[in-house]
Amino acid sequence: MTKKRIVVDYSNLSAELQESFKKKYPYGYNDYLMKVQKPNGDYFYAVTLETDEASYLVKVKVKVDTKIKDEDEEKDFFGSMSDDIGTEQDTFPEDLGDDEPAEEMGDF
Repeated sequence: MTKKRIVVDYSNLSAELQESFKKKYPYGYNDYLMKVQKPNGDYFYAVTLETDEASYLVKVKVKVDTKIKDEDEEKDFFGSMSDDIGTEQDTFPEDLGDDEPAEEMGDF
């Protein structure tokens, strides 16, 4: 006898199956995600859950990071795109003499 194969959303799992899910993935399921493509081209993310009676493909909600789309957004996110550090007005203090030792940093 073969097991039933069932696709179900996590929110529709029974309390018992949700408990089994939590035991199987106590530290999260990120490393076990599968991207499942439907015949119409849409897709969803899921993880597996096995019981004695059935093999479940459990749909889970996933937040996917997107790439920055254009340079202006990248500038806003990272600041200036220039490699220049500082400005022409930045100067080093002139009052340090050559005979003064630099301050030493303590142990971390």
